[in-house]
Amino acid sequence: MDYKAYIPEKIILRQHYLASSSKFLEKDLIKIYTGQRRVGKSYMLFQMIKYVEQHYKKPNIIYISKELPEFREIRNDKDLIDFVHSRISGKMNFLFIDEVQEIENFHKALRSLLAEKQYDIWCTGSNAAMLSDDISGLMSGRSITINVFALSYKEFLLFHHLSPGSDTLDKYLRYGGMPFLHNIGLEDELVFEYLKGIYSTILFKDIVARQNIRNTGFVENLLSFAADNIGSIVSAKKISDFLRSEKINISPVRVIEYLKYMVNAYILFRCRRADIQGKKIFEFGEKYYFEDLGLRNIINGYKFNDIGKIIENAVFLHAKYHGYDVFTGSSGTKEIDFICEKNHRRKYIQAAYSLTDKKVYEREFGNLKAIRDHHPKYVVTMTPWNMDNDEGIEHFQLENFLMKDL
Repeated sequence: MDYKAYIPEKIILRQHYLASSSKFLEKDLIKIYTGQRRVGKSYMLFQMIKYVEQHYKKPNIIYISKELPEFREIRNDKDLIDFVHSRISGKMNFLFIDEVQEIENFHKALRSLLAEKQYDIWCTGSNAAMLSDDISGLMSGRSITINVFALSYKEFLLFHHLSPGSDTLDKYLRYGGMPFLHNIGLEDELVFEYLKGIYSTILFKDIVARQNIRNTGFVENLLSFAADNIGSIVSAKKISDFLRSEKINISPVRVIEYLKYMVNAYILFRCRRADIQGKKIFEFGEKYYFEDLGLRNIINGYKFNDIGKIIENAVFLHAKYHGYDVFTGSSGTKEIDFICEKNHRRKYIQAAYSLTDKKVYEREFGNLKAIRDHHPKYVVTMTPWNMDNDEGIEHFQLENFLMKDL
């Protein structure tokens, strides 16, 4: 069947990813889109296919999706190579593979095809352990990973044809940024039923089944613990207290392993702790944030008492979306919510619900003032006005910050 039969007629372009991806066209690298289920990786392949059609004269496009029954016979590296060779053309060949990790020994086939120098290879994959830490070794440094996230706030506006405003921001913080939501509408019953399906698939297929975990209930409780502790340092003591409350005999070290499984399934991000002055990365005492706010909210609810945690999670996601490595900062007794680094540039960010309390103001701004360098420093809150800079520290209302290109 012609590949065009699988490509949707209408695609909402995610220009942020198109700009970063297109520069890798015809580079001698395997391009791999990775990310949580249903964040739009398949549509990134469709987007690149349409881009190739527009910018190349009669390109030969080879498309494979392991989510479709038509491609079930491609089980291993030999099957993949035979399939691709049967569809090669003398023209420029573009190979697109959706959910490549479902093909046994896929890395052997991709490495072999890359060596033939006749293909521009693009893939998607959903498991971080398989497609990040190990891939660079398996591919001998011949691959590039492109992280795909749930919709940013600006993309949320685009997908749902909405204008900025407090009601729209509330919808984003409540429902999150799963792209498919634009097809079903932003209503609690419809959205949360859809998100429950995604959550169950991640839980049972990407975590429990993949890691052969028997105690499913504990995994669900641990995710609830993570949802309740957004923005808090997850220490051995905090985990031990949690285990005692659950009356479960599992070591804190084993719990950290479970949290790693959740990171590998892309439902959580790990935010490590760093010393601001010495740039030392600490091995213990990290924070965890959710890849999608909607998934977080179906676990523990969208409650006013959690708004500070949700704001902090949204700020973290905004920095990750813009390509920053994000750490939580420590300078003596002072804590900085986020140290964001990219291309030798650094930004410091504090996130809070409100600055109406003087003690909160002095803490958020004071911790940043104690950093004696000239990198940009921001305080982000839900306060409905933007205050003047204080010693060069900029204050942003949350919505304005989420509209900002970092």
